[in-house]
Amino acid sequence: MNTLTRPVRPSALERWWQSTVHFLRQGRHFVIAIPMTWLVLFFLIPFAVVFKISLSEKALSIPPVSSLWGWNSEDAMVTLSLYLGNYKFLWEDNLYLDAYLSSIKIAAISTVITLLVAYPIAYLIARSKKYRYVLLALVILPFWTSFLLRVYAWMGFLNKNGVINNILLSLGIIDEPLNMIGTNFAVYIGVVYTYLPFMILPLYTILEKLDESLLEASADLGAKPYETFLHVVLPLSIPGIIAGSLLVFIPVVGEFVIPTLLGGSDTLMIGRVLWDEFFTNRDWPMASAVAIVMLVFLVIPMMVLRRVQDVRQERNT
Repeated sequence: MNTLTRPVRPSALERWWQSTVHFLRQGRHFVIAIPMTWLVLFFLIPFAVVFKISLSEKALSIPPVSSLWGWNSEDAMVTLSLYLGNYKFLWEDNLYLDAYLSSIKIAAISTVITLLVAYPIAYLIARSKKYRYVLLALVILPFWTSFLLRVYAWMGFLNKNGVINNILLSLGIIDEPLNMIGTNFAVYIGVVYTYLPFMILPLYTILEKLDESLLEASADLGAKPYETFLHVVLPLSIPGIIAGSLLVFIPVVGEFVIPTLLGGSDTLMIGRVLWDEFFTNRDWPMASAVAIVMLVFLVIPMMVLRRVQDVRQERNT
């Protein structure tokens, strides 16, 4: 004889737990949706708009671009016209290629100099116990001042009648003022000073977590301080070096303010070319094509680097 069994109803505690798990799962999707929405609104949509403009032609209109879509009322036909002449002209005119190469060169040299200056500072802050937060505050303090004012301040330092030349003349080190403003040297000074915190903070984050027992073990095994740094500290700080280098290199490639105020007429960077195309020549399609190509040149190496890091991490695990 078959007996019917009544289904067991979950207890109040089990129902509460199930509802909590369901809410957490929904909340997880909500948390992920926030940065995704931000990327869509402030990266993908603007990128699509710029890419659309780059496929149009210059026109005497407001905005000064031709429409990609056309309508033939007689045949009731919608036409799509994609103009690739802007991208073709990039490779025909050496100005744009020289600007790309010059921007990459200046960004790479500036990144190396910034790393050489920032690494000892980050290491000192990480190893300092008593004055760590004071030193961190001094690193972050420049962010409280306008970026433009800081660049203008360097113009006062580097001018022929500026602070540096006056000090050198008073000490008798030089006989006539040095011509520093309007050179690549001034651009490097401005870039390194401006982006130094972006290199220090990622390095500090990694070095602060460094296990001091590793340094003690290296010393106990007879390693000299420089050998400990080369074989223990430096390899462990590579993630911070990569993060800081990207935070400096990427914005410097498209930098406009520092080369314009501190550089000379021979300081060719892609940011100045973009400004001239947008506002001087009023050639929005050409400027958009320049921006798209620059973005591709920056994104592809980042994707490759990220892939290499993921593969290396999978091998280590």
